Amino acid sequence: MKLLLLTVVIMISSLSYATEVIKDGQEYPMDKMREQNQKIIKMVVEEVSKGLPQKVNKYTQMINIRDENLTLIYTFEINAAPKSDETIRKEGKKKMEKYVSKGICQSSKKFLDVGVTISYEYLSASTKKELFTFTLTQKICKKLKYD
Repeated sequence: MKLLLLTVVIMISSLSYATEVIKDGQEYPMDKMREQNQKIIKMVVEEVSKGLPQKVNKYTQMINIRDENLTLIYTFEINAAPKSDETIRKEGKKKMEKYVSKGICQSSKKFLDVGVTISYEYLSASTKKELFTFTLTQKICKKLKYD
């Protein structure tokens, strides 16, 4: 877990460079920044994937990470048997939404600040069906006041 966090911190530091260049008034072409961000996202996916699956808590494990354009998609499985998928959808989403959103907005701020979207999708461990998904952007985090 510590290696995973260190890897992500290093990748985020790379993203920070483009942000700082822009703040200093230097021009950094959007197409170059997008290209840089895509490379960094691919590196994050490769490094994080090496440590999967990874237990998050008693009921949840992270099983996958992938990228689609400038979106990092983390996939988790929830094993809350004997609860049904429908019960988990109803109870779990309400309980987790604020906690997960706040966590993403704070821990992934550097990614969000450079236009990366973060998505957490949760699947049932028993049926492999989607239970719910949380997708956040910088704009959403600002609206939620979690940034």
